[in-house]
Amino acid sequence: MSARGRPAGVQPDFSLERLTTVRTGGPADFFARPSAPEELTDLLGWADDAAIQVGVVGSGSNLLIADAGFRGLVIKLDGALASIERAGTHLLCGGGARLPQASARAAREGLTGLEFGVNIPGTVGGAVKMNANAYGGDLSRVLEWVDVVSPDRAERRIPADLGLSYRRSNLAPREIVARASFALEPADPESVKAALAGMRERRKAVQPSGIKTFGSTFKNPDEARAEGRSAGVLLDEAGCRGMVVGGVRFSEKHANFVENMGQATTADVIALMAEGRRRVRERFGVQLEPEVQLLGDVDASALYDS
Repeated sequence: MSARGRPAGVQPDFSLERLTTVRTGGPADFFARPSAPEELTDLLGWADDAAIQVGVVGSGSNLLIADAGFRGLVIKLDGALASIERAGTHLLCGGGARLPQASARAAREGLTGLEFGVNIPGTVGGAVKMNANAYGGDLSRVLEWVDVVSPDRAERRIPADLGLSYRRSNLAPREIVARASFALEPADPESVKAALAGMRERRKAVQPSGIKTFGSTFKNPDEARAEGRSAGVLLDEAGCRGMVVGGVRFSEKHANFVENMGQATTADVIALMAEGRRRVRERFGVQLEPEVQLLGDVDASALYDS
């Protein structure tokens, strides 16, 4: 079989910085916005034939891109692959649909079960890949199935097939969630909307907004030495709140959030995270694990060394 030519719509040397919420990182060699499963399959097949790395950008939250960029193809789902529609008591979402918008749509339709998603600033596909949960919500409890596209096939999987654990799934690098179904329950729309409003207020009260950040920096530890304290509390007690390295700092409002103060680089972010992690380890003996995802050749060894 001969190698496939570059699919239509693939853009070379595409700047990725503006696609991330922290606003750091360099360009991708190639970039595409597929809007249908067939287009996604073609892109993955072309990348496979050409031995090109593949990365996915969703909402750009929880993501750090290398300052040198990404040597490969970056995909951002669009069109039907980012749609949201109701089917009875089910909400059908493209992998590129934003989870807060899916939660709001469910509320308008009088469906409950997805409220926790209003405070997860990512896409449906990213939420599945990272098993994102918040405020007591459980993704696996309402997720019915996902359609996963890879270079050679598309297949439907149920939550039991996804290896879901804390902030993890078993989805491989070239496996992309194209579509997902959430099985929800009927409810009074006004009560669901009120629940969403309450969750938004809770988030606004404790987390920074209106800044360039990628969301929570470290996972909440479950080891005994943490004594039940969250990553944010540990960082705060270790003196990291407001700490500056280069062009970034730990937020004054919540120490587990990194803020780009203007001209930050990804290297600045890594250095700040490494210093925060070092301080927590020295003060409490707790090894914080990064929650952020990396794209490109990012030297993040300081975030994992003991």
